[in-house]
Amino acid sequence: MSKLFEHAVQRSKAPFRYDIVGSFLRPENLKQARAQCSCGDISHAELSIIEDAEIAKLVERQKAVGLHAVTDGEFRRTFWHMDFLAALDGVQEVEAEKFSVQFKDKDVRPKTLKIVDKVDFSAHPFLQHYQALQRIAGDFPVKYTIPSPSMLHLICCVRATDYQPIARYQDNNQQLLADISAAYKKVIRAFYALGCRNLQLDDTSWGEFCSTEKRAAYAERGFDVDQIGRDYVKMINDAIADRPEDMAITMHICRGNFRSTWFSSGGYEPVAEILFGHCNVDGFFLEYDNDRSGDFKPLRFIKDQQVILGLVTSKSGELEDKATIIERIKEAAQYVDINQLGLSPQCGFASTEEGNILSEQQQWDKLNFIREVSEEVWGQ
Repeated sequence: MSKLFEHAVQRSKAPFRYDIVGSFLRPENLKQARAQCSCGDISHAELSIIEDAEIAKLVERQKAVGLHAVTDGEFRRTFWHMDFLAALDGVQEVEAEKFSVQFKDKDVRPKTLKIVDKVDFSAHPFLQHYQALQRIAGDFPVKYTIPSPSMLHLICCVRATDYQPIARYQDNNQQLLADISAAYKKVIRAFYALGCRNLQLDDTSWGEFCSTEKRAAYAERGFDVDQIGRDYVKMINDAIADRPEDMAITMHICRGNFRSTWFSSGGYEPVAEILFGHCNVDGFFLEYDNDRSGDFKPLRFIKDQQVILGLVTSKSGELEDKATIIERIKEAAQYVDINQLGLSPQCGFASTEEGNILSEQQQWDKLNFIREVSEEVWGQ
């Protein structure tokens, strides 16, 4: 192994050198059960029993493949983000003519969100979902994923062309940002109280802000994208400011992941200084599986955060070349110390219940491959 990696070591806390973004392909019987429940053929309680059983199988597979923390695969969700956000106080999921972004060659079910009252957090089904995962995993560490606070504002106020603020937020966008941040502060406190020590915020806003085309389109509508970025970093930092020292909070940056397609392109340079230089998360999971993601130069703005390189695609089942992946890790290590780097898929395998276009076996082959590369680079 190159001298570059002589001091490379494994990592015993989240995020890990060998890690995952979170979602997994739904097994067919789970898909069928969810369809039956939506039609009223089985009850929500019966569906929950099936979900528990499938999550238990998934947890065992994750342990067997050597992951250091397991997720529930997002098996109880339809979308990676909508289910969580719609259950916040003051937010409603509503029908729409089209989804809030257009994926390349694919149409997503037309749902969106609307802010109808003060945004807050009280009772939330994801707390029970987390407890169920923890119960199933036993003493094994778990990781939980939720959408970033910026996603609510992005969907309702930036992507939407018909946003009409309620009286509380009329001419007062800063109040909305403050309420979202305060709600997420409660979210983090609630998950911590239940035992969560590894929480990931999933975020596609930065993927959009990397895109030259999308930045131009937002600017044409009167948005200052850089100012939105600064507002989002402040909102996230305020939300996580009081997290206990033993709780890792990371962020996954995505350019879209639906049925193996995407909705934006562009390297991280337009957002790197604002995001990497100022966002106080413990680590970034960064999409780097193709040319749409740009080069590693923007990583020069990384401070002390861990950077988990999403060099292995979850969009297809074909395995990458190991030597090529290791060479790319070497390239990234020119900007970030090797012991601040890790490896993962670029995204989950099923950001929506439909899942990406690969087989379950290919999904596990990808994770085996990532573990092997991790052991070769950072040792066992």
